[in-house]
Amino acid sequence: MSNEITIKSVLTEGRSHKFFSDEPVAEDQLRALYDLAKFAPSASNGCPMRITFVTSAEGKEKVLQASMPGNVEKIRSAPVTVIIAYDMVFYDKYHKLAPQMDSPPKEASLPEIALEKIALRSSSLQAGFLMVAARSLGLDCGPMSGFKNNVIDELFYSGTTWRSNFLINLGYGNGEGLRPRAARLDFVEACQIV
Repeated sequence: MSNEITIKSVLTEGRSHKFFSDEPVAEDQLRALYDLAKFAPSASNGCPMRITFVTSAEGKEKVLQASMPGNVEKIRSAPVTVIIAYDMVFYDKYHKLAPQMDSPPKEASLPEIALEKIALRSSSLQAGFLMVAARSLGLDCGPMSGFKNNVIDELFYSGTTWRSNFLINLGYGNGEGLRPRAARLDFVEACQIV
């Protein structure tokens, strides 16, 4: 982290932005972001997260086809909308990522519902790491659901093994629409030590 980006600014002062300035996010910034985020933990180092960085007007229009009405202007305002997805056959990369795993891996014979649970959990964990990495690079994030996964999957991932998880609008937040920070649970409300 640079001297200007602190743990406090990333974790306790960072906000989920709804709207963004028109300052662009360059491709080299997206590559740098991935190069940090790829070190996130995942089950058996399976790395099921797949990312689509939507930057073009054509790509944005596709995302908007899947968006709920309340999210349209949020998506339009962001220079980048990130589709966080997961690969249902993530284990096909075990030869590179987890060579210690059996070949063929046990995951290859699991039912789809079990595979999806693994992929969804690990891709969500990886995406959380990606948002922290984005903030550490000075970018703002606006994670969201509020879209039709089946439409995103048809428009972006038809004929593949990728499935959408959630969206993150990415750029430089303009502060519009931010409310005062909401409360969080205290340690005694959310934690136990046994």
